[in-house]
Amino acid sequence: MKVLHIHSSDHTGGGGGTIAMERLHLGLREAGIGSEILCGKKTTQSPYSTQMPKAGKLKGLETFFKKFTRPLGLNDIHYIGSFRTKQTKAYKEADLLHFHGTHGYFNYLALPGLTAHKPAVFTLHDIWPFTGHCAMSYDCDRWKIGCGQCPYLDTHPHVERDNTRLEWKMKNWVYSRSNLTIVALCSEIRKQAQQSMLNRFFICQIPNGVDIQVYEPLDKKQCRTLLGLPLDKYIIMFAALDLRQFNKGGDLLIKALQKLPEPHKQNAVVLTIGNGGEAIAQDIDLPVYNLEYVRNDRLKAISYSAADLFVSPTRAEAFGLVLLESMACGTPVVSFGVGGVLDLVRPGLTGYLAEVENADDLSYGIAELLENETLRRKMGENGRRMAVEEYNEEFVVQQHIQLYQSVVQRFCGYSDQSLNPLNAMGRSPETYPDF
Repeated sequence: MKVLHIHSSDHTGGGGGTIAMERLHLGLREAGIGSEILCGKKTTQSPYSTQMPKAGKLKGLETFFKKFTRPLGLNDIHYIGSFRTKQTKAYKEADLLHFHGTHGYFNYLALPGLTAHKPAVFTLHDIWPFTGHCAMSYDCDRWKIGCGQCPYLDTHPHVERDNTRLEWKMKNWVYSRSNLTIVALCSEIRKQAQQSMLNRFFICQIPNGVDIQVYEPLDKKQCRTLLGLPLDKYIIMFAALDLRQFNKGGDLLIKALQKLPEPHKQNAVVLTIGNGGEAIAQDIDLPVYNLEYVRNDRLKAISYSAADLFVSPTRAEAFGLVLLESMACGTPVVSFGVGGVLDLVRPGLTGYLAEVENADDLSYGIAELLENETLRRKMGENGRRMAVEEYNEEFVVQQHIQLYQSVVQRFCGYSDQSLNPLNAMGRSPETYPDF
């Protein structure tokens, strides 16, 4: 089997979606599955990734479309090159397409043509596929009824004009003519997808995985020494691709840390990973050690292991890969109960769940864990156990392989049910596996 991953980039110098896609790609190759990447931007020398075709001679027409569609609030439909995907060698040789989001580099109007000839899986790394423009809707659920009157036009990807109802209708039209199997990373996103225009498709849940051999508990003192961190202070960690993004909640973290009891402030420092750490440091009256963006997995594992607790003040999360990485390293988490966090942070077991948007409660959770070393250690052990038993990367790769096999067989209409992997799983051949 040959799987073609379609994504905006082919490297890990990005957010959780890119990292998860590359890990899956490499895991599939290790498992003996042919896996390649077709990307909007190729930045590596990997022979297994290809850049998506450009508009070519139609570049002028693409520029013309962009000039008019962007101000109208219509995303990505100017990418004419997406319709040339069929001409690529990678597409022709693929047995199955795996879309990892499409916005920012791909024209979703090309989906019907591409999925008419190849079975396809679409992973929801955010909710953009079923909204009128936004990747994160926060407290808005107008995507259930067709959008329009959008309260969050500035939310990524921002739009200048509210044509969210029109774009919602265009996506709905596209899906009515497409052949997709949807993968949600967490139970909350799966529930939302089932209430959306995507409910016409089968929707399963497969989480991101973590390499438990790389992300593992390491000696705390050694890790702190390697990073030049104090040995006699509490270390509170915060990580994101861009720490300044509104949805990552840096402002809520600042408020929470400001509300900590003075003894805690005097005995704590903050460790940040990600772009924009200097902006956070300016508003926190605690010492801040900023490692900036870290790509190396081992260095990240060292950082998680050096910390006493990981704080994720996120407002929206399709999964929460950094939370899982922290737990795999035995470091408990304090976060808000949104999106994928609800699956990962189990109150009293793997961390503390604060009331959404409540900086006081977030501060309380941080203080509670700092004050109780026994509780931190127990939560850390539980988090590590959860990562090993439920989110092991090898297990997640096998879940994808099983899904791919069932999707390909259904697409090809195999009648020999002895070949159907669903039978081997003890399930009815009339239903997809529910991972």
